[in-house]
Amino acid sequence: MHRRNLLGGLAFAAALEALVGRAANATALRTIGQPQPFDYAALKGRARTLAAAPYKPPSQKLPAAIENLDWDRHQAIRFRPDHALWNDEGLRFRAQFFHLGLFFKSAVRLYEVEGGQARELAYDTALFDYGKSGVDGKKLPADLGFAGFRLNFHTDPERDVCAFLGASYFRAVGGSWQYGLSARGLAVDTGLPRDEEFPNFVAFWLDKPAAGSNTIRVHALLDSPSIAGAYRFDITPGDTQVMDIDAALYPRKTIERLGIAPMTSMYQVGENDRRMANDWRPEIHDSDGLAMWTGKGERIWRPLANPAGLRFNSFADENPRGFGLLQRDRSFEHYQDDGVYYDRRPSLWVEPKHGWGAGAVQLVEIPTIDETFDNIVAFWNPATPPKPGDELLMGYRLYWGEQPPVPQPLARAVATRTGLGGIVGQPRKYFAWRFAVDFAGGDLSLLGPKAKVEAVITASRGKVEITSARPLASINGWRAMFDLVPPEGIEPIDLRLFLRSGTQALSETWVYQYNPPPVAERRLF
Repeated sequence: MHRRNLLGGLAFAAALEALVGRAANATALRTIGQPQPFDYAALKGRARTLAAAPYKPPSQKLPAAIENLDWDRHQAIRFRPDHALWNDEGLRFRAQFFHLGLFFKSAVRLYEVEGGQARELAYDTALFDYGKSGVDGKKLPADLGFAGFRLNFHTDPERDVCAFLGASYFRAVGGSWQYGLSARGLAVDTGLPRDEEFPNFVAFWLDKPAAGSNTIRVHALLDSPSIAGAYRFDITPGDTQVMDIDAALYPRKTIERLGIAPMTSMYQVGENDRRMANDWRPEIHDSDGLAMWTGKGERIWRPLANPAGLRFNSFADENPRGFGLLQRDRSFEHYQDDGVYYDRRPSLWVEPKHGWGAGAVQLVEIPTIDETFDNIVAFWNPATPPKPGDELLMGYRLYWGEQPPVPQPLARAVATRTGLGGIVGQPRKYFAWRFAVDFAGGDLSLLGPKAKVEAVITASRGKVEITSARPLASINGWRAMFDLVPPEGIEPIDLRLFLRSGTQALSETWVYQYNPPPVAERRLF
């Protein structure tokens, strides 16, 4: 499973303690000890108790044989598929496990739950094929433990539909079977001028699914210096994979910036941001925009960027209906990548199951020099910081697929392009920056040739000029264009745009943050 670094490096995966094994059939998963009663209520109680005690950081000491594995050697360690959990039981799911090493230096405890009883699963080197890794499995400790797990579905048992690996990270696929952006259990102090805290899923309970069921339940225990939590995932693969999630969170300390339902993605270069366009491929990104559906019903689209410095944006809201990082551009021609297929990367949409109250969708954009570094984070931040003794109950659904399964009656922004402004053929007397935003869908196809469509544009600073809105036959939509003349200074300028005919809004609201260059660097050609 491919993993990138964030904010200079991730502290991946933590654990309560190493697993202990006992003798059993070498080709089957072994269990430890006697079954113990288990349910979500008990897990919440365990998380609350954990939060009331001082935090105990997990050991990250690994045997020398696996501590310094590089990417290729770690990838060479493969779980043996015939040893998968529920492999020969005629169920629609099976689970396989990840080996420690590389970024993943602390074990997680894994349990199988059946009939309300949980039994711990034991690590065994016989479960893995060490291949060309150069690791002699016979020399590894018998209680080493696992790094995480992945789930396979019966429709294609060779490929996994989701994976939980590293800190509180997990990823999933839709109908394209392509991994892309990641989700996290929780984010703590992301984008602040100090080290980010990465909570860890330290234990997982995998409920044995019923025969014929397309849904599997997974529980997880989260822990970190600032907070502990209990999670319940109901996972249903499909063309759009759905994860129905409940979380109970118990802070150890007051948290300045808590991120609920966080997601992490990558944006290096695209149509609107060519700052790092040093690759032969025209576009390189897992996601191209942040979409929001506010509590008042406004649809907002914010194109992503790869800024020269860290950028933080906060979109205040109350009881949001949904938000997500999307990959709207699905054209292979725009990426030309026949290796990692950015055109197939899934979008990820968050849908609250209840009112989340006041807060903000927050977006962090971090400079990146290439596609191996995640540099985009989005999450919900409650207006009231949680404090010790609180219980924060959050419920939401995650949708992994091409586009969110929500109604979209308005035209969508499908492309954003920028460049030097001015009038073609006339000398430029001052610096201006051009924006061209294409809209498609909604009721645009109903507009007649004499329809009057207006581009409604606002800017927090500077002067907007040379505005236009005109049909764009190639996408059966409309294109809005305008120039922005920035004032002196390099402070960010916030832009808003939507299409309107009379009093009727035709499109979602396009929002953008433009960072003007210093005056000395404002070239006119």
